[in-house]
Amino acid sequence: MLRGTSQGLEFVFSDDGAAALALFQRRLGERPEFYRGSVATASFAELVPSNELLRDLVSLTNQFGIELRGVYGAVDVATVAEANGLAYLGLRQRESPRAVTDLGRRRASRSSAVLTDAARSLEADFAGARADLAARRVRRPLRVAAANLTAVAARPASSIVDAVATRYYRGTVRGGQSLQQVGNIVVVGDVNPGAELVASGDIVVFGTLRGTAHAGAQGDRAARVAALKLSPTQLRIATCIAAGDGDRRGEPEEARIEGERIVIVPVSGARP
Repeated sequence: MLRGTSQGLEFVFSDDGAAALALFQRRLGERPEFYRGSVATASFAELVPSNELLRDLVSLTNQFGIELRGVYGAVDVATVAEANGLAYLGLRQRESPRAVTDLGRRRASRSSAVLTDAARSLEADFAGARADLAARRVRRPLRVAAANLTAVAARPASSIVDAVATRYYRGTVRGGQSLQQVGNIVVVGDVNPGAELVASGDIVVFGTLRGTAHAGAQGDRAARVAALKLSPTQLRIATCIAAGDGDRRGEPEEARIEGERIVIVPVSGARP
């Protein structure tokens, strides 16, 4: 039997050492890279292995990149182990086995285990990453946002006041995400390459903007895009478009329309 323990892999031999060795050869051969870099021990219980069996076991573990650290067994095993350069570890203490090849059972047991606070936090992070990947596959085209903006423009002025608002997003906007808002967008965090911000009003990023930003998407030429570090892939304000020019200086900057083009100025020099 090949099993996992708290110390690593364990090769458990019963009465027929040659048959067990053949089984291990087959199991390791099914996933040759899976066990590479592992540490292992061998347990012989009442069986006293021959020199040939131990040499074959050492050869097998070396073949698959497994470090064999020692053997368990009766006192008679010690002599054979030392003759083959292996440490004798004494009698094996009882430990609940975990079959390393039964991945289905292991995954099922993990799902029912009690998680620590740290593990829950990691699980939430992975869930967020999975959601972002899903968003890449189903992200809405920009024409949907444009249709929404047109619909808002057709409403009475009193209802537009309630509809136009600022969307506040805290955290990193990852590649593939798209934030769209009838109103302004404020991001407290970085906007990675491949991410997209679309707003009918201003866009403000308290971090580094490396994705695509489209402010004034309804045609507002007075809209602006500002960030602590402005290094976008592409900037759009109303109908004007500007391509990014790589990493810029580290001071806060603002993009706005002057004439018929987008200009970028330090926030300290921006107009009121």
